[in-house]
Amino acid sequence: MFDSLSPQPQDPLLALIGLYNSDTRTDKVDLGVGVFRDETGHTPVMRAVKAAERVLLDTQDSKSYVAPEGDRVFIDLLWTVVGGTDCGKAVAGVQAPGGSGALRLAADLLAKAGKTRVWVGVPTWANHLGIFGSAGLSVQTYPYFDVPSQAVQFDRMTAALESAEAGDAVLLHASCHNPTGAQLTAAQWAVVAEIVARKGLIPLIDSAYQGFGAGLEEDAAGLRTVIAAAAESLVAVSCSKFFGLYRERTGAVYAVGGSQSAVETARSNLVTIARTSYSMPPDHGSAVVRTILATPELKADWIAELNDMRGRLISLRQGLATAIGNHWAGSTAVAGQQGMFSLLPMKEADILALRKDHGIYMPTSGRINIAGLKQADVARVAATFVPLLG
Repeated sequence: MFDSLSPQPQDPLLALIGLYNSDTRTDKVDLGVGVFRDETGHTPVMRAVKAAERVLLDTQDSKSYVAPEGDRVFIDLLWTVVGGTDCGKAVAGVQAPGGSGALRLAADLLAKAGKTRVWVGVPTWANHLGIFGSAGLSVQTYPYFDVPSQAVQFDRMTAALESAEAGDAVLLHASCHNPTGAQLTAAQWAVVAEIVARKGLIPLIDSAYQGFGAGLEEDAAGLRTVIAAAAESLVAVSCSKFFGLYRERTGAVYAVGGSQSAVETARSNLVTIARTSYSMPPDHGSAVVRTILATPELKADWIAELNDMRGRLISLRQGLATAIGNHWAGSTAVAGQQGMFSLLPMKEADILALRKDHGIYMPTSGRINIAGLKQADVARVAATFVPLLG
């Protein structure tokens, strides 16, 4: 049987990790994998996470299974952060193994409900296309971002969505767009919400970077505008970034609709899909998040550290844009983007040369992880970028 299979190519980003690790240069720079890093290049465990783990160590008395839908307290508390304390709609959630697991559950639910198409803005996170395709959905694309001009293509985006049909799903990034960092304005979110509601589209909102853009509440504003307008929505949430729980694979998917009976039906189907996929979700990460959000002191410290992390990203981003300065017109746009990523107009050959000649590692798409910089690296990295930016 195995001889009938074809070898599959390694994920380019995972291959980049191996290349970086094997480089012996002490001044190498990793702008590749999308994790937050501090000034030492380390991805720390957040203070509130450590404190919550100590609580669990002392109080947790069983490692028995959680229910297939996961920890209901975690699900409800997480929604208050993402959707707010009262979104005006009925909501039912299911815990998932990370944001990717939440997206796959949402995609499978769409397929089970007889939906066939999902509209995805391009460029987007590469795994979006694989997840939706593997669930049997037909992926249609709409223009989102123009790399040379560093501008959101809003008119082209809305024109494409106007051509979508009732019942089509549309993927939206809640904040800190991956891979561009380019955000919709509040007015643009309102326009998207109106189109979604008028045309009967189903928004599938991917929330993976809340708190890394303008703030916890600010980063959720667009998401809340859309779900308030839409008849039904799906929201996939990842705790990897804003709780720093990457390896714990902690997330949730929420069905949002007009009646509690309808969303509970959606939840029962999500649970069935989960049961026949991985059976039960992992518990540790959700228990940590639950403990933090249920403990005022831990929640306050989590928000304080998250604010510091956002401040570091903003400082690095503005420093890089200033160092590039008038050498490239797009530097102003980069300074105004949010979150960990920007997508730069560089050629693949030049990006490979950056690896070879300067030890600067980034995907050949031109996407950089701002958090991979150190303040001491900003000037040198900017100097190497300037001749390559179109």
